[in-house]
Amino acid sequence: MEADLKDRSKRRRERDAAAERGTKGADDLMRCDLHVHSWYSGPADLPVLKHMGRECYSEPGAVYEQARRRGMDLVTLTDHDSIEGALALAPRPRVFVSEEVTVLLPEGRQLHVNVFDLTERQHERIQTFRRDPEALFAYLAEERLPAAVNHLFSALTGDRALADLRLPLGRLPLIETLNGSMPESHNQYARRVGRTAGMAPVGGSDSHTLAGVGRAFTTVRGARTREEFLEGLRRGLTVPSGRSGSYARLTGEVARIFAAAYREAAHEGAGRLLAALALGPLLPLLPLFTLGIHLHEVQFGNRYFRGFQRAFGWPADRPVVPGAAGAPVRSLGQA
Repeated sequence: MEADLKDRSKRRRERDAAAERGTKGADDLMRCDLHVHSWYSGPADLPVLKHMGRECYSEPGAVYEQARRRGMDLVTLTDHDSIEGALALAPRPRVFVSEEVTVLLPEGRQLHVNVFDLTERQHERIQTFRRDPEALFAYLAEERLPAAVNHLFSALTGDRALADLRLPLGRLPLIETLNGSMPESHNQYARRVGRTAGMAPVGGSDSHTLAGVGRAFTTVRGARTREEFLEGLRRGLTVPSGRSGSYARLTGEVARIFAAAYREAAHEGAGRLLAALALGPLLPLLPLFTLGIHLHEVQFGNRYFRGFQRAFGWPADRPVVPGAAGAPVRSLGQA
């Protein structure tokens, strides 16, 4: 216990020193949107949208260009259980390969975990562990792969058991505490449990259209190269930045996905186009549809966070300042 406390104290000093260096030289940092999708994320699974087509219609090259325009120093893609889009970008400068892994739990429940800077061999191995979270987490630690649990309190991942929420805490080094598509309350709850569990915070837009790319991101102070950024990610020297999601942003995102689905349907033939047009009468109801999703998200997060507190006795019910420095974090180098 004493050794663990010393390790935590050392990691806190490292992180505070990195933050202090960042205040002295604002240019001495690197930015990367660590949660962004492309066409390779596959079919949509939301109500109504799943009848339209894909979850995202952005080409990897377009995502790269948008991220660079938005000031991202590095670019990665986190498509669902796929690295095809990221591999297409790999020859470009300042790119690393990542993916969003769907961890399959009993009774159809899921966790989503972003894994960064992996190879094709590691991707293939990870896919074999999707139904065994303990084996997956052990493999990620063994390979020193930075990994973050995403949008822990979101209903969009599906039904949850309280034990599911506890499962990745302390077993993964990173937690997404700034998701640019999720309500601020979700991000605040993730900050609170992550801080208590000693996990480093990361951020990303979780954008499924080009409009949102780079609206939330992660910085590593003192990094000047891709390798230094990734080492900072492994050591937990991360600072999320950007904005949380909102009802207006969700509505705009879904509207753009609808529009892209119609454009694709128009090029795929009459049958597909007629199927898409059959949903046309629902378009005026889109703001009500997204309002329902947004309100359900907020209520779901509130209910499960309070349930988590009652079940496990932490985190303490105290105010949290968004973006404040967190607790000591676990470094992959010390795993």
